[in-house]
Amino acid sequence: MPVTDQLTALADPTRRSIVELLRGSPASVRELTDQLDVSQPAVSHHLKVLREASLARCTARGASNLYSLDRAGFVEVRRYLDDLWDDVLDAFVEATADAGGEDST
Repeated sequence: MPVTDQLTALADPTRRSIVELLRGSPASVRELTDQLDVSQPAVSHHLKVLREASLARCTARGASNLYSLDRAGFVEVRRYLDDLWDDVLDAFVEATADAGGEDST
């Protein structure tokens, strides 16, 4: 799965709020709805997007479902950001080496 799916899912402020709530502990749709200023159908939709992006998972708990974070999607985001950071550091090292070379001539 391309990291674009995770980044697109996290671009929405309501989904980021859901992720923050799920960081604390798993929750049902009802528990999430009670803590957010959106309707139950909207929370369900946002959870579907997060599940499709491998950022949340659903586990049956009696007659309801319990949602929690799915580490797999966050591993992909972390890998992507680490790669970007490596590129930035490489460019910094190259720039400082070039600057050092110009000063010494």
